[in-house]
Amino acid sequence: MKVLHVTGYKSLELGIFKENDPKVHIIKTAIEKRIKQFIEEGLEWVIVSGQMGVELWTAEVVLDLKEEYDINLAVFPAFENQDKRWPKGLQEKYQEIIMVADFYKPIYIGDYKGPYQFRAKNQWFVEKSDASLILMDEEFPGSVKYFYDAAKKISEDYPIYLITPLDLDDIVEELRMSDPDYWS
Repeated sequence: MKVLHVTGYKSLELGIFKENDPKVHIIKTAIEKRIKQFIEEGLEWVIVSGQMGVELWTAEVVLDLKEEYDINLAVFPAFENQDKRWPKGLQEKYQEIIMVADFYKPIYIGDYKGPYQFRAKNQWFVEKSDASLILMDEEFPGSVKYFYDAAKKISEDYPIYLITPLDLDDIVEELRMSDPDYWS
């Protein structure tokens, strides 16, 4: 696999309203762990649409990994100015990420026109990537269900890797056990 698409919940769907929420660190650690495994198997590109939540956190993880690994980040929003209605801090973060990403190009030129842009984006990501990594609970899929269902419908052979609530629980336990105070 050379190109991995990563997506998942928006921050509000996870009840995360501040970037310094401890849950963000756990999620980023889980994403980093999986991406590192894929890098060791030959991954060259991580692609995201840059939506707030899992996709922005993934972009941050990949940018951090660039210091140690030969990995590239591409951001392909469904349309221009997707961050127009976001909170100011997230707009700034998004603008910084698209400035330092290895590649940035909106799928549609211009502002939001309709839901067809999101459907086209989902198909585009399946066609342009070798697999997807999705942070999702299949019992409560939220908005990421649209991509998940589209990917399965577009191609039965398209690999989808999940980060589940159990994976996040494992990360919490790993982080707790790596704390020296845990053992005293």
